[in-house]
Parts: sequence; structure tokens; C-alpha cells
Amino acid sequence: MVDAFTLGTAVVAALASLFMAWAIGAGSSGSTPFAPAVGANAISVMRAGLVVGVLGFAGAVLQGQSVTEAVGSELVGGVSLTALAATVGLLIAATLVALGVFRGYPIATAFTVTGAVVGVGLALGGDPAWAKYRQIVALWVLTPFVGGGIAYATARLLRADGVPERVAVPALAGLVGAIVVNVDFALLGPADGSGSIAGELGRALAGGGPPARGGVTVVLSLLVAGLVAAEARRNEAAAQRHFLLALGGLVAFSAGGSQVGLAIGPLVPLLDTFQSIPIVALLLGGGLGLLVGSWTGAPRMIKALAQDYSSLGPRRSIAALIPSFAIAQTAVAFGIPVSFNEIIVSAIVGSGYAAGGAGVSRKKMLFTVLAWIGSLALSLILSYGAMTAIESL
Repeated sequence: MVDAFTLGTAVVAALASLFMAWAIGAGSSGSTPFAPAVGANAISVMRAGLVVGVLGFAGAVLQGQSVTEAVGSELVGGVSLTALAATVGLLIAATLVALGVFRGYPIATAFTVTGAVVGVGLALGGDPAWAKYRQIVALWVLTPFVGGGIAYATARLLRADGVPERVAVPALAGLVGAIVVNVDFALLGPADGSGSIAGELGRALAGGGPPARGGVTVVLSLLVAGLVAAEARRNEAAAQRHFLLALGGLVAFSAGGSQVGLAIGPLVPLLDTFQSIPIVALLLGGGLGLLVGSWTGAPRMIKALAQDYSSLGPRRSIAALIPSFAIAQTAVAFGIPVSFNEIIVSAIVGSGYAAGGAGVSRKKMLFTVLAWIGSLALSLILSYGAMTAIESL
């Protein structure tokens, strides 16, 4: 039997989670996926906010479980977050993210939420999860170099005189298609896991045996890559724009799969108390919060990212979105909270430097990096201090 205080704090924690989901939808997951496409005039700001909200909701439901569980149970050892701790951490993190949205600076949501959850967890007497921290820090540190580097190389390829665009764009589209069919989805695979399109197709061809591995997966991936590339070659006039919008959609979907965990992850320990609530209910609620945030608050940040960081054309936009999608899916696969602002801004800057640094605002980038570092430190300190003060009462 759940007492009234626990029930009340759980309700407040759920409301704080919805506030966090709205702030994320209005900020990182709602603004970053289509910012390059808007910068390239491939889609309007308002239409981008509408589309990214729907795709983010789908990603939250179909791919959100791994990061959600990591945020809820793997950041601090030895303790389980209480409803009160979840409320404190979420309110502090959401407030910082919302302030970033209204000020026009992209606060790194993963930094903020991670700092807040670790802060309240340590205040409860938990132990630092050093192994998980090493994974997280490695991804955060490598993202600007890997994402920016791939974006730079891709943009240089698209600008190379010796590589015609009618060859480069279909080849890149085929590569993305091969990645998509190897991404895991919750609706595929066994009941207690997930599976990829290539794996399930391989299993169907094998007569219902185990999911495809090795050579079968490679053959299926190459086949899909060839079909996607052929379709891009068939309509060369619209291939660039269609590819750019498809990439934006894939990044929006991936953003939902990762960012929803930052909003609802702190609620996962409460499922032990409220056993009648399945985790899919949390994913649906978090996805709805992302959707509303994208529709109501994302246009401001989309404009900021599309126009303030770099003057992007279609080629550089494509170059920015390809590594963004790949890094996002890697983070989802390993259950690591990731900042989409960090991913996309690094990729935008990398693609911008391929054209000699055209339009890249160094001043804006400096303030952004300081905001990322400050959000991590501030959220950790505030959440630890607030929870310690509450525990002492």
C-alpha cells in the first residue's frame, strides 16, 4: 500500500518530468534535427517544428528504453532515487534548460540532467558509477572531433570537383540506408528485446530461425544501400533536397529515442513502488511532452541554430546531419545520454570549416561551450545542495 506522501511526491515528480520533456522538446530534440535543413531553406521553421515533434514522439516510444533505464539506474550506485529526489533533480535540470531556450542559447540537456541526477543520487549517499562515467565522458569528448571531422570530410567530398554530385549524393544516401536497416527498433525482434530490419528480414528468409548475422546482414545491407542509391539517381533534380529532409527526419527520430530518457529516466526507480505502471507508459508520456515542446517552443531554437552558427547550404547541411544521425544511434545502442546540441553544433561547425569557415560564429561557439560546461557543474552543485538540505530537515 502506497502512503499519501509517496503518492503525492510521485505525482509532483511526474509533472516535473513532463516539464523536463517539454523543455527538451523545445530545446535540443525539437530544434537540432531540422536546423541544418532550415538553414538550407529546404523546409520552413514552423513546418520543421511540426514534423520533428511527430518523429520525436515515434523515436521516444520505439527506441527510448535503453537511455531511460541508464539515466534512471546506472548513474549512481548503491541507492535508488526516491520520488522526492527525482522531483528535485528534474526541476533543477528543467529550469536550467528552459532558461537556455528562452535566452536563445542551446544548453546541453544531457549535461544538465546527468549532473542533476548524479547530484541528488550522491546526496542520498550513493556511490559514483565510475565505469558509466567513463563511457559518458568518452562520448562527450569524442563527439566534437568525430562528428565535426566526419562533417568536414563529407562537405569536402560534396564540394570536390572530381566527384560529381550525381555520384556523391546517391552514394551517401545508400550509406545512410544501410545504417537504417541495421538500427534496432522496439517493435522488432524478441518480446524482451529489439531487432533490426536487416536481422528480421534475414530471419524471415531463413524460415524463422535466429536473426541474421554476419554475411547475410552484410548482403541485405548492401542490397538496401543499392536500392536507395538507385532511387536517388533516378530523380537527380530533387535528390539533394529529399535526402536532406530524410536525414532531418532520421535525426529527429533518433533525438526522441535518446532525449526522452533524460526526461523520464529519473522516474524509473519509482516503477518498483508502482508496479502496475509499465515502462511503455513512461515512454508514451515522455514522448507526448517532447511533442508539445517541439510544437510550442522549438521554432526559436531552430532559428538560432540555423542562422547564428553557420551559413549553411544544402551540401554542408547534408554533411552535418550524416554524422549526427550515426552518433545519435550509437548513443542509443549503448544506452548513453547524449547532447544533441553538442552533436549538431559540432557537425555544423565542421561542415562550415570545409568552406573555409564561412559564416561560423566563433563568439557564439565560445559562449555555447561555456554554457555546456556551466550547465553540468551548476546542475550537479544545485541538485546536491538542495537534496542535502532537504535530507537534513
